[in-house]
Parts: sequence; C-alpha cells; structure tokens
Amino acid sequence: MQRRHVLSVLLGTLVTPTGRSLRADDRDDAAARLLDRAVADGVVSGAALHVRRGAAEKAEQRSFHFGTAASNDAPFLLGSITKPICMAAVMTLFDRGEFQLDDRVVRYLPGFRGEGRDQVTIRHLLTHVSGLPDQLAGNAALRRRHAGLPEFVEETLRTPLSFPAGTRYQYSSMGILLLSHVAERIAHQPIARLVDEAIFQPLNMRHSALGVGRFRLADLLPVQTEKAAPEAGGGDPAARDWDWNSRYWRELGAPWGGGHASAPDLGKFLAEFLWAPGTALRPETARLMIRNHNPAGLTPRGLGWGVGREAGSPGCSDETFGHTGSTGTLCWADPRSQTICVVLTTLPGGAVKPHPREQAAAAVARNP
Repeated sequence: MQRRHVLSVLLGTLVTPTGRSLRADDRDDAAARLLDRAVADGVVSGAALHVRRGAAEKAEQRSFHFGTAASNDAPFLLGSITKPICMAAVMTLFDRGEFQLDDRVVRYLPGFRGEGRDQVTIRHLLTHVSGLPDQLAGNAALRRRHAGLPEFVEETLRTPLSFPAGTRYQYSSMGILLLSHVAERIAHQPIARLVDEAIFQPLNMRHSALGVGRFRLADLLPVQTEKAAPEAGGGDPAARDWDWNSRYWRELGAPWGGGHASAPDLGKFLAEFLWAPGTALRPETARLMIRNHNPAGLTPRGLGWGVGREAGSPGCSDETFGHTGSTGTLCWADPRSQTICVVLTTLPGGAVKPHPREQAAAAVARNP
C-alpha cells in the first residue's frame, strides 16, 4: 500500500460510530505520520495506534492502522502488556473474596516453601519484589522442547530467590506466571479461560485472546523476530519452532507475554482503570491496581501495572499507569489529561532506539 493511500484510509476512519467527523488533533496526526513513515521506510512491518481523549461518556476516539495491519482490529502479539490483563483477571477473584493481597503464596502452592519462599505474598508477585527472576535459566530449553505452562510452573517453584521478598525490585515474568497458577487453583480453570470470561467478554474485547483463542494463526500479525532478543529466539534460525511466531508460542498463552489484542480493544481495557466504571472489576479494585504498592526507594509498581511518569511518555503526569511489551507494544493512560494511548508494532522493543512506538506515544502525550 502506498503511503498516500494509507493516509487517505486513515482520514476515512476518523469518525464516531454515528458518522460525525471528529475534531482533528495535531498531536495524534503527528503520531500517525511517525508510524506511517516507519512502515514506508521499511523499519516496521505493521503498526496500529489508538487514542482516546476526554471524559468517559464523551471521549473521542481515533484509530489508525499501517502496513501489515489490515484493519484497526488487527491482533498483535502484546508481549508483557499481557501481564496487566492477566492480573486484572486474577483480581476479579480478589473481588470475590477468594484471597487477600498479603496472603502467603505457600498457602495456595504448598510446594513453594523453604529458602525464603514462605515469606512471599501475592502482593510481592504483583509488584515484582518477590525475588523470582524474569525468565528461568532453562527458558530456551523449555521452549525448544515445547514445554507446557505446568512445566514452567514446576521449574519456577524450584528456582532460588534472588533476594528476600520485599527488599528489592526485580522485574519478574515468572512471578506473574506463579500468580496466574494460583488463580487457576482458586478458579478451577485455565488462566486463558479466566481471562476470557472475566475480562475480554465483559469489556467486549472481541479481538483479543490469551493464546490463539478464537483466532486462526493466519489472523495474527507476525513479529519481526530477526530483531528480537535471544530469549525470544531472535536471529536464530533454529528457533523457528519456538520463537514468537511459532505455533507453539502463539498457542501456549503465556500469562507473562502470550496475549493478543487489537489497539481499540486495549483502549477498552485501559478505560476500565481510567474511569473505573465497574464493568469487569469493582471500581475500588481498579483504583487499587493503579496506585503504587512498593515502599520508598523501590521502583513504583501498581498491581500488574507500571505507575508514575515513567509508565507513560514525556509529558505524562505522575498519575499515569501503563505497560510496554518486548514485541514492540506500548500503552498508557493519564488520568490528569484524560488520555488513553495505545501503540502496537511488529518491531521488537529493543530493535532500535528511539523506537517508533515511543516516538508516536510521545507525540500523543506532548503538551499542546
């Protein structure tokens, strides 16, 4: 598709459901141009942008798609944006009184004990201060043999903690995995089904799934894996049967990075926290998830969310919450400006600096 045609398509999408034209916004248009240029220059294969501004009932929404993203509803591999989605599903069990944040994990997973594990709480897992690692030492070996989530859980249960729980911050995908398994034990169902029933269905996120869900593999946008990190199989031809684009990884539904969604669907998810309407989560629980729970001196974290200015883009307030994904994705919401921003790309997050997702999001956040 030629760039001029892309832009004409974009202009044709800037309408409300009733067909009324929206007021042009220079910042959003600048963000769209940045992504369009990145695709036209061959840096990014596919991208999508969704921006929502204003009060809940009157918010104006604009959606854009580029390159291999054939429509605004194109589902991208989210990477770590999967984490707050899965943790929101877990927190629906909190709403039902099934657990408390300061419960010890060993209460639900008796095998998680000894060498300090007995002190790890659910809150520690949610805020990345448990001492568990981001990825397991045997991550690549597990993926090469197409291990299921139970094998990742068993390996995590045996993994030594890097420090006593609550004393340091260390981003931990395996902490999210373990808490997802706690939720499976409580709910008596797989985490993918819990996410679908507790989050996607109530929020009408029809173009989202943990794993493949109702999608066909052909519906899912490929990631530019040649530029991915080694732990994702980047640049290794032998990893094609377990990298981000493999059938194995797409179907695994890893709660730390295996979700798929469209940009407008993620906008719906962020709105559940920005305005707390109580559609999927109790309003007080939604607000609880986007405030800092870590002590002074440690990286601020909400429950599954990054929080504070660093969770957004330059120009965002200290009330912002959001997340990024190593697959090339980014989303945030700023309560002060009443803005939601979602940027999804197929270019891995570490491939280039500055990344087009960051440039586009900064354009959206820029003060007028």
